[in-house]
Amino acid sequence: MSLKICGSIILILLAQLTYCQTEEEQAHSKAIEAVRLEDKEGKFDEAIKFFEEAAKLDPDNIDYPYEIAYAYSWKKDYKKASEILEKLLNHKDVNGQVYQALGNSYDYQDKPDKALDTYERGVKKFPNSGELYLELGNMNVEKKDYNAALAYYEKGIEKDPEFPSNYYWASRIFCGSSESVWGLIYGEIFMNLERNSKRNEEISGLLYNTYKSKIKINGDSAGIDFCDVVINADDLKDKDHIKFPFCMVFGQDFILSITLEKLIDIASLNSIRKKFIEFYFENGHDKTHPNLLYDYQNRIIKSGNFEAYNYWILNQGDKKGFESWRASNKEKWDDFIKWFTNNPIEIDSAHKFYRSQY
Repeated sequence: MSLKICGSIILILLAQLTYCQTEEEQAHSKAIEAVRLEDKEGKFDEAIKFFEEAAKLDPDNIDYPYEIAYAYSWKKDYKKASEILEKLLNHKDVNGQVYQALGNSYDYQDKPDKALDTYERGVKKFPNSGELYLELGNMNVEKKDYNAALAYYEKGIEKDPEFPSNYYWASRIFCGSSESVWGLIYGEIFMNLERNSKRNEEISGLLYNTYKSKIKINGDSAGIDFCDVVINADDLKDKDHIKFPFCMVFGQDFILSITLEKLIDIASLNSIRKKFIEFYFENGHDKTHPNLLYDYQNRIIKSGNFEAYNYWILNQGDKKGFESWRASNKEKWDDFIKWFTNNPIEIDSAHKFYRSQY
C-alpha cells in the first residue's frame, strides 16, 4: 500500500513540475527531445513535430523554425527548408547561419545564382560571419578559381578567427601551391581549433607530406621550397626600418634548422621544428613578424611538451613512427595530453593570425 501511495505522490509531483514550467521551459524540453530523435535515432519527422510544438510555445525564438528547416534539409526537402528560412530573414534575431542555410538550400536545388546572392547579402549584413565567407570560398573552389576562394577563406579567418573551416580549406589550397608555408601555418592552427575529427587527421597527413616534399636533402646539401621571395621596394626605402618579406625570414631560420639532418621523418621534423622556433625568437623575428602560432609553439617548448606536440601534429604522416614513439614515451604523452587539454591556443578577435598582417 505504501508503495502505491509513494508512486501516486511522485506522479503528482511530476505533473506539478511540468505544470509549473514556463512555456519557454516547456519549449526547451521539447527541443531537447527533438534533437535526441534527430541525432540518436534519425527520426526527422518526429523531431519536426516536437520543434513545431516548441515553436508554438515560444514563437519569438528563432532557433525552433531554424531547426525545423535543418531537419527538412536532412530529409532532402530543400524546397520546404528554403521556404521556412526565407521567412526568417526578417526575424529580429536573424544571423549569418540563417543566410548560410538558405544559400545551401538553394545550392542543393541547383540554383547557384540564388545561393551566391544569399551568401553575399548575408556577408553585407553580417561581415564577421565565418560561415558565409566559407560558402563564398567553396563556390569559387567549384569554379576552380582558387585565388578567389582563398580571398574569401582568408577574409573569414580575419573576421571570424575562432571558426575552423576557413583555415582547413586555406591550408588545403596553399599546401598544394608554391606558397605552402601559409598552408603549414593555417593547417596547424586548424588542428588546434578542431582537435578531434577526420579533418584533423587529414590535415596532419597533409602537413607531414608538405614538409617531406618541400625539404630537399641531397648528401651534404639541403634546400627548401616553401614560398617565393617577393621584395616590395617600398619596404626598403627607410634604411633604419627595412621590412623583409615573411618568406625571407622564414627561409633564413628554416634552412638553419635543417643543416645537420640527413633525412626527413617524424623524428627529424620534431628536431627541425624546435630549432626553427628557437632561431625565430633568437633572431628577433617574433618582433618584426609576430605570429600567433609561433608564440604558442614557443610556449609549448617552455612547458617541456614540444616533442609530444610535434608527434601529435604529424602523427598521420608517419603512423608507425608515431605509435612507436608513443609506446616508448607514455609518460611524456600523458603529460602532454594533460597540459594540452588545459592550455589551448588563444585565438579570438584580439589574438589572431592571417597572411595580410605582413
